[in-house]
Amino acid sequence: MRLATFNLLHGRSLSDGTVHADRVRSTVADLDADVLGLQEVDRAQPRSGGLDLTVLCAQALRAPAHRFAAAVVGTPGQTWRPWHADADIAHPQYGIALVSRFPVLRWQITQLPGAPIRSPVLTQDEGLLLLRDEPRVLLAAVLDTPSGVMSVGTTHLSFVPGWNVRQLRHAIRAMRALPGPRVLLGDLNMPAGPVRAFTGWRPLARAATFPSGSPRTQLDHVLADPRGRTDLGRVVQVRTPHPSVSDHRPLVVHLDR
Repeated sequence: MRLATFNLLHGRSLSDGTVHADRVRSTVADLDADVLGLQEVDRAQPRSGGLDLTVLCAQALRAPAHRFAAAVVGTPGQTWRPWHADADIAHPQYGIALVSRFPVLRWQITQLPGAPIRSPVLTQDEGLLLLRDEPRVLLAAVLDTPSGVMSVGTTHLSFVPGWNVRQLRHAIRAMRALPGPRVLLGDLNMPAGPVRAFTGWRPLARAATFPSGSPRTQLDHVLADPRGRTDLGRVVQVRTPHPSVSDHRPLVVHLDR
């Protein structure tokens, strides 16, 4: 079984700043993941050509099960509002997604507490900005795999120190309500040491994932709940391939489960 997490940066290439479906499709297909957690995912956004990136990634992996969970309606960095209801589906959306080659027995979406303050963020184009933090969500699925039932979740936590810890603990509590073994995939916006210290969950991979060109830190994680960890099997390979899109590297963990 291959588990992967990938912050897509809405499919944008750093080489020319554009989004092309073929680049996204090729990058995701190369991961060959059975379960893929995605962050910074666009749906019907003009900046990404109106693509449904969740569907595109599912097609690339030939995965029949997939779900997108919107965090905001509108475009981050421009005009947006928190997502509230399915009525917002007619507008551009942005959030996270989970793609699975295995059947899904149940989906669960959990709203995570958002940071109420603006925080300084160093951007590539405009320098230091005071940015309003976006709402955050946890998307989880109970999967029917050939080795039995397991639960996998994905999330993209706040860049605001302290608030991301609060969100992570909230996500762990929500995951613990689902059947084990349990795995959390995502861009947690904090390095491996604090992640393990604040959760007690075990990292299945230690590898730098950001920035993609020359990774220096691990922001992207594959975590296993120690309760039932042995049922996941042994890690036989870890990959962080250089993508043709995004400023993060995907993190792929191959288990012998």
